[in-house]
Formats: sequence, structure tokens, C-alpha cells
Amino acid sequence: MWKKVLSTLIIFMFATFLPAQQQESSLNLSLEDCIVKAMKYNLGVAIDVLTPENRQYALGVANEKFLPSFSINFYLADQQQASYSFLDAADTLITKQNQYALDITQEIPFGGNFSLSLDTSKYDTNRTGITINPSYRATLRLDYTQPLLRNFGYNISRREIIVAQNNLEISDKDLQRSLQDTVYSVEEAYWGLVASIENLKVMQQSLQLAEDFLERQKRAVEVGTEAPIEILSARSEVATREADILAAEANVKNAEDNLKLILNLTAENPNFEFSQIIPQEMPEFEKKEISLDQAFATALQRRPDLESSRIGIQNSEINLDYAKNQQLPGLNLSASYWSPGVSGTQLIYDRNDPWGPPIDEIPGGREDAFKDVFGFSYKNWSVRLTLDIPLNTFISRAYLAQARVDLQQATLMLKQQEQNIYLEIKRAVRAVETNYQRVEAYKVARELREQQLEAEEEKLKVGLTTPYFVLQYQRDLANAQTTELQAIIDYNLSLADLSRAMGISLEEKNISMVDVYNK
Repeated sequence: MWKKVLSTLIIFMFATFLPAQQQESSLNLSLEDCIVKAMKYNLGVAIDVLTPENRQYALGVANEKFLPSFSINFYLADQQQASYSFLDAADTLITKQNQYALDITQEIPFGGNFSLSLDTSKYDTNRTGITINPSYRATLRLDYTQPLLRNFGYNISRREIIVAQNNLEISDKDLQRSLQDTVYSVEEAYWGLVASIENLKVMQQSLQLAEDFLERQKRAVEVGTEAPIEILSARSEVATREADILAAEANVKNAEDNLKLILNLTAENPNFEFSQIIPQEMPEFEKKEISLDQAFATALQRRPDLESSRIGIQNSEINLDYAKNQQLPGLNLSASYWSPGVSGTQLIYDRNDPWGPPIDEIPGGREDAFKDVFGFSYKNWSVRLTLDIPLNTFISRAYLAQARVDLQQATLMLKQQEQNIYLEIKRAVRAVETNYQRVEAYKVARELREQQLEAEEEKLKVGLTTPYFVLQYQRDLANAQTTELQAIIDYNLSLADLSRAMGISLEEKNISMVDVYNK
């Protein structure tokens, strides 16, 4: 008795403490649920979302070209050396200097640049005969340089920024195309799971029919209305359909694993790896009128890959304009304006002994030099025009030829892409129309199979046929049901493929790019 109690307790403990991931649960998911999860957790989407983010940083780096640069310089020196002149006051000549400099440089969108600098210095020495010691100097300077031919132009100077902006838009369009492919993959995997589940149900129903038929045959043999040999075909059919169910169950698991991989359910909850997905939708069958011309016109306007190619052509045009500009000679205009200031302690010497020590001094400081600077006491300016004509422009000519070829190639590739899209749309429209007709035909075939099976069963009751033909008609009906369902799924997938080919699948599924970026 105690052994039974112990066994029961052990079984209860294993059932209670069994890890949650090993207890298979179920996930009831609609197609919309699957698409939302794929947009949020799919690894391919996560990877592709990083590309626009990377391009955004590249754009920021390009924009830094027109941010001002600010520099501060400080110089301090204390120099000592032997005196080589009788004019020096001591055997060791001592010189002390310090210098401060501030500089701001700014690039201009038309290719030029200007800089504003302010520097001041102090010079102190023990050398005799110096009339101002220590002396202070200061200068306020404005320099401006503007290219007039080569490197001149708004788009020329902003080429890196424009290209980076276009590359950001290209990455955004590429992401949209990737999302459209992901949506289609989800639909394909979802309806594939539905098809495998429904096929399993059909196989189970077919098995049940075979088992029911086997039971009827057994009863007929027992009452003597059928020969015992008639049971063999029924048993054989039951065994065959049991094997078909095993294959159908494996197909369900494979389809389920495929959908789980796309959805990346473990990112949401690791236990979902062991959960069974139960689709909550069945494919609808509703005829949709499709115009080839309208579908192609929509694709030309909405396809992200087409928009990406058009933006790429813009980059090629910008590079060509830049290459043409680099063929021009360099003609640069430079202008400068500066205001200096000088001050310091003025030393007064005895006229009879000019090399002796100073007899008096008039104090002066750095602030006096700045008064001259900002009071513009001494105005200075200069203008320079520089012409640079390179004797060998082989490299620049090659760059120009390359840019022209790149533009021509990009234009031809766009035309080829449009032709391929037209063929893709044409095939997608044809697939929709063909699959609709297939569904209608398979529906009629399935109804006829049902009627044939009913008629054959009635014939069997009166002895006008054999069990073999009844079993054959059961199998035909199961195949017809499976084929009709697959045709309906193919019709829905062809509609989804057409939406992807037209570039409108994200809009149809109410998927916002903002939500994808902010997931």
C-alpha cells in the first residue's frame, strides 16, 4: 500500500514542479498579431532598423563641416643664454615671453571660409637699450577666403551633406522594402501553418471515415453479407491514412517552427519556444478586381526600391556636378583686415649715458594695447587674388568620366528596374486571376467528389460496388478538400504578393515607420 502512495506522491511532485518551459501551452494568434510581433521582435527587422540610424550619424558628421571651430593657444617661454655683446647689461641674457591667442573659423555654404582671431603677447628681457620693456602686443584679425571657380557653389560645398541626406532617405526606403518582405513572409508562414493544420484535420476526418467503414465491414462480415477478405482493403486503407497523419503532424510542427522563427517569440518570452501556435483566422475568399495599368502606376509611385534608385540618381548627378566643377581653374579671393595695438612700460635713459640703467619709466600695460586694438587706432587691410591652373588634370578628367558613367549606369538600371517591376506586377495580377479561377474550379471538384462518395456508398449498400471504390472516393474527397483549401490560401498569398509588388502592403496593414523606429 505504501508503495502506491509513494509512487503517487512522486508523480504529483514531478507534475507540480515540472519546469514551465516543458509544459506546452498555446498561443492564439491572428494574422495581425503575428505581423505586429514580427515588426517588434524579428531579428532581420532589428538589423535593418540600425542602418538608417547609422546613416543619421553619418549625416550629423557631414553637417559638422559648417559648425564653427574654436581654438585657444597659450605659449610661455623663459630663455637664458650667454651674452655675446657689450651692449647687454649682464653676462646672462634673460628673455621671458608669454602669448595668448583665440581663433574662430567658420566654413561658408558657398565654399569660402572666414576666421576671426585675437592674440596678445608679452616680451620681457634684461637687455639694455630697450625703450619699452616689458612690451605688450595685441592684434585683432579677420581673414576671408572665397573660391570663385573651383569649389565655388552652394551644392558643391554641401555635397557631402546632400549625399549623406540622400543616403539616409535611401536607407529609409530600403527599410520599408525590407518590412514589406517581412510582412509577406509572415503571411506566407501563417497561411502555411493554417494549411498544414487544416490538412491534418482533413487527414483525421479521412481516417475516421476509413475506420467507420472498417467497422461497417466487420459487421457485414459478422452477419455474413460480406466475405472476410473484404476487410483487408479497409484495414490497409486505415493503416495508410494513419501514416499520412504522421506526415501531416510533422508538417504542422515544421510550419509552426518556421512561423516562430520569423516572429522571434523568444525575445518576448523564452517560454514561447515551447508554446503551440493556434491560428485564429481562416483565409477569406473574396473576388477583387485588379487593373494591370492601375497596379503598375501605383507601383511606380509607391515602390520603395524605385524611390531608392531615384535618390541614388540624384547622388550621381551631384557627383557629376562636383566632377565638372573640379575641372575649373582655381581662382581664390582673399581679404584680410587687422587692427594692431602696442603698449608697455616706457624706459627713459640719460642722454649722456644711453647704455646705462634707465633713470625713469612711464608705466604701460596690456590693457593699453587692447585699447588700440578695439579702438581701431591702426587700420590695415589687404586683398589678394590667386589663380591656379594645373598643368595636368588627368586624374580629375578620369573622375569626371567615371561620374558620367555612374550616372548613365544608374539611369539605365532604373529603367531596367521599372521593366522588371512591370513584369512582376503583370505576373502578380495574373496569379491573382488564375488562383481565383482555381478556387472556383476546385470548389466544384470538391462538391462533385462529395456527391460521388455519397453515390458510391449508396451503391455499396445495394451491392453494386466494392469497398475498394468507396475507400478510393474517400481519399479523392480528402484530396479535393485539401486542394481547395490550398487554392484559397494561394489566392490570399497572391493578393499579398501583389500588394508587396505595388509597394502598399505596409499601408494596408496600418504599419507606421514611426512605430517601427520607436519600438
